[in-house]
Amino acid sequence: MFRSVAELVELAEKENIQISEVMIRQEMATKDRTREEVYEQMEKNLQVMEQAIEDALKDDGVRSVTGLTGGDAVLVQRYMKEHTPLSGNLIMDAVSKAMGTNEVNAAMGTICATPTAGSAGCVPGTLFAVKNQLNPTREQMVRYLFTAGAFGFVVANNAFIAGASGGCQAEVGSAGAMASAAIVEMAGGTPQQSAEAFAMTLKNMLGLVCDPVAGLVEVPCVKRNAGGSTLAIMSADMSLAGVTSRIPCDEVIGAMYKIGLTMPSALRETGEGGLAATPTGRMLQEKIFGMALQEQGE
Repeated sequence: MFRSVAELVELAEKENIQISEVMIRQEMATKDRTREEVYEQMEKNLQVMEQAIEDALKDDGVRSVTGLTGGDAVLVQRYMKEHTPLSGNLIMDAVSKAMGTNEVNAAMGTICATPTAGSAGCVPGTLFAVKNQLNPTREQMVRYLFTAGAFGFVVANNAFIAGASGGCQAEVGSAGAMASAAIVEMAGGTPQQSAEAFAMTLKNMLGLVCDPVAGLVEVPCVKRNAGGSTLAIMSADMSLAGVTSRIPCDEVIGAMYKIGLTMPSALRETGEGGLAATPTGRMLQEKIFGMALQEQGE
């Protein structure tokens, strides 16, 4: 059993196994399930993620009932086919698939919360983007999710993963960091390098507020998943290159927790501050809920 990243890395190094294997064994022990049962459940999660991305990129994509989000994942894919992206195909593919996952969520489709619905794009977005470059086996893809889950487990038990508790740093920040750690393992990095990547990603998301326009998980949530995915890939590359975080991973998580505690409630998913409180944000809120009230009256 582990409760910190330091303990997680120590277990992996002591037994010379991957972080994903540590998580698999913990799931088996804590839930009294066989390896096959634990693996099968995660395989199902992978299938849900795969289907969401497929739905998001089909034809003109999906759109939410409010009209606030939808179709951007497809636009990015078209752009990649017609131009050479300044930030490269890998990053823009991750951006597209991360946004696409959250567009499906906003359109009331089925997604897999990683760790929340509002941050569900980072892990699958990066996974299905790096897949094209690393050519992993299906098992390695499933293990990617276990690795991400191991780090998410630590965050959930030592800080928070909900925007209402700690701002978007707790949601997209955690999700991007989880993805970064998983990328490193899939690319052949060490458990410690996964921890370094996680720390560097989360450090860059500290203080990020949760300010959903009209209180909906659409704006700016969808595009924030794009940003989290970009940071995840960047940090993974930095870690694999030998770059380390001067602040240990667990201390970064602790800093995120303390920042969340001091964050005003207006910036924690209430829709009362930040982008939600801008003139356009208020206008969109009135438009959406005015229409909803009108429809109820009819």
